[in-house]
Amino acid sequence: MHDTKFIRNFCIIAHIDHGKSTLADRLIEETGALTNREMKAQILDSMDIERERGITIKAQTATMQYKAQDGQIYQLNLIDTPGHVDFSYEVSRSLSACEGALVVVDAAQGVEAQTIANVNLAVKNDLKLIPVINKIDLPSAEPERVMEEVEDELAIEATDAIQVSAKSGIGITELLEAIVTRIPPPNDDADKPLQALIFDSWFDAYLGAVSMIRVVQGEIKLRQQMQMMSTKRSFEVLKLGKLTPKAVDVPVLRCGEVGFVSGSIKEVADTQVGDTITNPKKPASEALPGFAKARQMVFGGIFPVDASDYLTLKESMEKLQLNDASLTAEVESSNALGFGFRVGFLGLLHMDIIQERLEREYNLDLIFTAPSVVYHVSEVDGTMTKVENPSKLPDPTKIERIEEPYVIMTIHTPEEYIGPILKLLQERRGIQKGLDYNSTKRVVITYEIPMNEMIYDFHDRLKSMSRGYASMDYEISGYKQGDLVKLDILVNSNPVDALACIVHKSYAAHRGRALCKKLKESLNRHMFQIAIQASIGSKIIARETLSALRKDVTAKCYGGDISRKRKLLEKQKEGKKRMKSVGNVEIPQKAFMAILSLDD
Repeated sequence: MHDTKFIRNFCIIAHIDHGKSTLADRLIEETGALTNREMKAQILDSMDIERERGITIKAQTATMQYKAQDGQIYQLNLIDTPGHVDFSYEVSRSLSACEGALVVVDAAQGVEAQTIANVNLAVKNDLKLIPVINKIDLPSAEPERVMEEVEDELAIEATDAIQVSAKSGIGITELLEAIVTRIPPPNDDADKPLQALIFDSWFDAYLGAVSMIRVVQGEIKLRQQMQMMSTKRSFEVLKLGKLTPKAVDVPVLRCGEVGFVSGSIKEVADTQVGDTITNPKKPASEALPGFAKARQMVFGGIFPVDASDYLTLKESMEKLQLNDASLTAEVESSNALGFGFRVGFLGLLHMDIIQERLEREYNLDLIFTAPSVVYHVSEVDGTMTKVENPSKLPDPTKIERIEEPYVIMTIHTPEEYIGPILKLLQERRGIQKGLDYNSTKRVVITYEIPMNEMIYDFHDRLKSMSRGYASMDYEISGYKQGDLVKLDILVNSNPVDALACIVHKSYAAHRGRALCKKLKESLNRHMFQIAIQASIGSKIIARETLSALRKDVTAKCYGGDISRKRKLLEKQKEGKKRMKSVGNVEIPQKAFMAILSLDD
């Protein structure tokens, strides 16, 4: 007898490094979902890159059976979520499949920026929150102080917070009991028409497109037809299963359960995250509310090092887009780099991870151009265009104004690092909005800052200034007019489109000089002199000269009249001049790589 009142769907939300994946390990171990032989640390972080960096990128799920103290057996569905700000989109998707959430806070570090952002998401989704104070066995743990912080900053009643140590397993049984007693069961809508929400999907070499679903009402069986409500296309259900975290096949997924489904779905585009699956014979009247579209904030070009790899890159991008719903890609061509893609990312870490996944999972050698944000450009004739690629910016004479995106940034930091952090924010054209002391030692700094200034190396600088203690979170606040110009780089008088960038006027000369210098170091010398210039419109603002290689044409002249030598040198000079006008300067891969790691 299937009864929804014995199902609990919950997720774990926390700031990075507060012990979320380790806590998931303990819950899986305690309920015996995996044998000791199959268990390994951070079991839900299945990608190599997640294990190496120690962060969760993809939301993963695990179904566990737990025998409670009242003798009943409960089915617990844990949906593990990422903690990093770039992946908050993954978090919002996971939350819509749950009824409750465990809010994990580190007993030593307390509430951090990301915890607040994720708790706000959970409150919007009407989830029942259970505060969990983790790492209580650390020598620096202060659970009492942290409970106060949870009440003050998250507005969650913390008197019944559960104190655990995910590493050593203290308090795990109490936590499981709390999940069973405090989190409400799913609604019992078993007799209604099938509605299942797709909250994740990925590509499998044998099964094709696989979707992770939460059955909201009705049930889904093997061999039945299923219909996607957005495209109205139908497929046969060929495989149903639950992840415990290893895949276990089941004949039916009932109301309230979480599992995966795959059919004869060849096209990646047919399983869209946020779509609703129904039964075409007895369809649901309306689709479930999906997710707001993810807003890409940072754009960069991706080009294969070897032009013949373009098709492989295209296939890999399609598979990645299935696995990561927040990625957008469109074809782009560049004079210097050939064909590639303009790709939209949620943030810089997201960009970094995608780059690494493409190189690892699909064995591609790639070049990434410098990241840029989306600008709103108003032209003199009244049209407004969105420009995400600096080389597409119209001629300066046609532009009336350029608006750039701003973010409201919240930084949590211990007070001894305030000085350098404020200096960094001022350098990046930030406007101070607030500075509050949470407790005697912790400060919350609020600033409005152009997103353009944040995308290069802001996060790295912040972490190194504060020895890793400061944490930041940001949300887009809107567009403001800025005094921005397009900086072009010319090599031998030819513009290199892949190196163009949009900068604030006051930094243009400084950045132009830095780019020219870096390019001079990485270009090979030719038989003729090469001018490397930075320009705004037609005005040159910086220049470096790469001197020519010289062949000694006078070597065979010994003694005799000087005019013979002069004649030969004049002839060489003429030749170099001609070479310079027809010569083509190849820009090597390493030059692009060097410039993108430009640290001004």
